[in-house]
Amino acid sequence: MARKAENNSKPCIIKPIGGGVTAARGFRASAVKAGIKASGKMDAALILSDTDCAAAGAFTLNRVRASSVDWCAKTLPSGTVRAVFCNSGNANACTGIRGKRDTRKIAQMVAQHIGTNEKSILIASTGIIGQFLPMDKLLPVIPKLTESAMQNKGTTFARAIMTTDLKKKECAYEVQDNAGSIRIGGCAKGSGMIHPNMATMLAFITTDALIDHNLLDRMVARVIDRTFNNLTVDGDTSTNDMVLVLANGASGCHIDKQIADCFEDTLFNVCNNLCRKIAEDGEGATKRIEVVVTGGKTYRDAKLAAKAVANSNLVKTALFGNDPNWGRILCAVGYSGANFSKDKLIVSLCGVPVCSNLQPKVFDAKKLSNMLKKKVVSIDIDLGQGPHSAIANTCDLSYDYIKINAEYHT
Repeated sequence: MARKAENNSKPCIIKPIGGGVTAARGFRASAVKAGIKASGKMDAALILSDTDCAAAGAFTLNRVRASSVDWCAKTLPSGTVRAVFCNSGNANACTGIRGKRDTRKIAQMVAQHIGTNEKSILIASTGIIGQFLPMDKLLPVIPKLTESAMQNKGTTFARAIMTTDLKKKECAYEVQDNAGSIRIGGCAKGSGMIHPNMATMLAFITTDALIDHNLLDRMVARVIDRTFNNLTVDGDTSTNDMVLVLANGASGCHIDKQIADCFEDTLFNVCNNLCRKIAEDGEGATKRIEVVVTGGKTYRDAKLAAKAVANSNLVKTALFGNDPNWGRILCAVGYSGANFSKDKLIVSLCGVPVCSNLQPKVFDAKKLSNMLKKKVVSIDIDLGQGPHSAIANTCDLSYDYIKINAEYHT
């Protein structure tokens, strides 16, 4: 991707690179087995910056929130964040005063071992709701986490934060400009309890850009609205969701008007890539579904339509059965609240037009059903009213989703 930066003689070049949350300069990570998970897998992890970071975040809109969410929401945006601690296997949600004390105690101990204050430490938790953290297991591993943090441990971190996930989720991009190069990398966890406005979904993104924390906060809000807030698996919004973005300035490249758009585009690419990976790994999913809505009179119209289709259980079950039942898609657009032209509305499945101006198009149903067996299925909707567009990522809804969640706690 190339985008001409303001007052720049050359376009910015955005390209994918290897790595994840430690792809950006000056970031290290670590992970250990603390004994939270019955499986014995890694369940405590740390991201550590060599210097203070500008940081911003976005959080679940569920009114029942884990203490880690409250801790980070009160801290951000900030210009002095040094580390992120994350545990998996226990959400530390609905744990009252004790849960709040435990969150703060973790922040204090991490801060002590890296030589900073507790407000410079962000905390994230994921797992079963309503259980107290086993602090006797967690606190003793913090020294090891801080001492063993390394630049090549990004993938280790990505694996340690998984719960019902089957695959690690990480990616990184680099933006090149006259001033130099900036890297943005990240990782995420999430497989179920995923719904617009986020869910049992954690995402950690790092960049070596030099940027004011208030500007970063505004950018993060815009990008999250276009990516993670258009992601759905099952319609449940969790207690622990958050996206945390840290920028340590190690590249020496300052984000000003000349490169701001390119930087935001790159941040979008990272977030959208992680959304795709979460949708692909949805609990019991057999395919990822990408809903692309164009022709919106406003962005809100495009987003409303995309989210309604992506969150429709009838659409998701039809696609699990490889059934080109476009009537369910049209139904979701109709109740979404989006404005559209009845005379110009077009719906396509896997690139095949199936409906135009509220009437059926002739297509080979058997051939299209076979196309729907692919691992990635596209739904394209043209609202026929304007220049605005939106993308929503989701997955199909299968028999296995019920089995996984019926047995999750026991």
